[in-house]
Formats: sequence, structure tokens, C-alpha cells
Amino acid sequence: MSESFDLLTTTRWDPYLDRLAWNNYDKQPSRFLLLAFHLDRLQQAAAAHEWPAAVAALSYPALHEKCQAAVASYDAVNAPEALRIRITLSRAGLLTVTAFPIPPFKSDPTSPSFFKPLTDSATLYGPALALFADTQPMPPPNLFTSTKTTERTLYNAARTRVGLSPTSTDAHADVLLYNPADQITESSVANVAFYHVDTWVTPPLASGCLPGVLRRWLLQHKRIREAEPHELATKAALRPGHWVLLFNSLYGCRLGRIADASSP
Repeated sequence: MSESFDLLTTTRWDPYLDRLAWNNYDKQPSRFLLLAFHLDRLQQAAAAHEWPAAVAALSYPALHEKCQAAVASYDAVNAPEALRIRITLSRAGLLTVTAFPIPPFKSDPTSPSFFKPLTDSATLYGPALALFADTQPMPPPNLFTSTKTTERTLYNAARTRVGLSPTSTDAHADVLLYNPADQITESSVANVAFYHVDTWVTPPLASGCLPGVLRRWLLQHKRIREAEPHELATKAALRPGHWVLLFNSLYGCRLGRIADASSP
């Protein structure tokens, strides 16, 4: 893996977020999805990598100002409906924010977390992603599996192995990753949860998954809970048709289903 990398987190700017009371900062609506959580994530990652200059550079006003500037710069020319906000932080403390157009939200992005596979219709939540299990395990949990960085070699390789584009997010499919103990940890771009008895359970951080921002929110609001050891999903137990809840702070929650072993 590259020795030159930045810390990374991705959120979105979307006017629809003004309608959602749960997405706010200091009791005021925010058009950035859970931006304060992204700040926490960057601070924790910078501390884990022992980057004191990066830790010192971080504050909510500094991050918010950079994000607002990225939106203003893009909006001045293109008037987008919604934007993907990519935030990087260097070892020296340089914050860089870039914006890219994306389709806007039309409903609460967390609503798929209410889906109950045994009783509900999934048609309310749009097409399910086709999910393919990786053919090789990820390395044991380490600093690069527990903090999100621009070093994406492992994730890109997993996508390539199942026939997906290595560097772009496929709108219809993703790859499920697993650790050396055969435990499913996450997808290439999202945290995951599996339905167990009557609730969604997500792999614990110790399994090797990233501490996702929306994962944290869903846990706090009891939409999901961390899996007990006997509830951990394994690659060997995956069967075509099984439902999976995927979530990140770019697209919110989405439903996926295990596909057959053939490539997409």
C-alpha cells in the first residue's frame, strides 16, 4: 500500500436535509449530512495515526467553512440539486474539500432501516443492490481497515475480483468483504447489517469494519445494534436472496440481496 495518503470522509450537501429534524447542528437545520460526526471521525483517525498537526487543524467552524466554500464554488456555475462532498485531511493538517453533483434525496435516506424482510415489501425502497462475496479475505484488522483513508488498494482489488469497476461506485452492485475468520465486515463503500430475529445487526468494529458515520447514527437511534459473537454473518453462511442493509453518509441506507456466484 502507498505510504502517501490522506484521511478521508465523504458526506453530502442536499437541501432536502433541511426537512429532517434529526440532521442538525446546534439545534439548527444543516444541509450537510451529519457533518459534526464527520469531524469526530477525522479527529479520531488523526489521533490514531498520530498526526498532531492534523488534530490541531480540526474544528467544526474550519470544516464547515471549507465545505461551504466548496458548495459555493460549484453552485456559482452549475446550480446543482445536491452535491457529494469529499473531505481529505493531510498529515500536515491541510483540509481539502471537493464537490461533485449527485441526484438529490426525495425521502428520508434512513427509512430502509425500518424494513423487515419477513413481513414488509421491499418495493418501497427502490431496487436492491446485487451483492457478491469477495473471493479473498481482507487482512486482519489494522489501522487501514479501522480508519478511512485515500489508500484504497484493498477495496479496489476486492471490487475487481468480482467484476466491478475498481475506482467508481457501481449504482447496482457491490462486494461484501470478510476477515480471516470468515466474518463479513462491510462492503467496499458501506457498512452493513444482517437481519437477525427481529432487528438489523451490524458487525462490531473489532471485526475489521470502518467506523461509519451513519453506522454511528443508526446505533445511537437503535435502528441497528452490534452483533453478538453467535450472530456474526459469515461468508460460508451467505445464500442467494438473503437481505442486507447497507449504509453510508453519501446515499444513506439501501437494501441489498446476495446474488449468485456469477459475476455481474
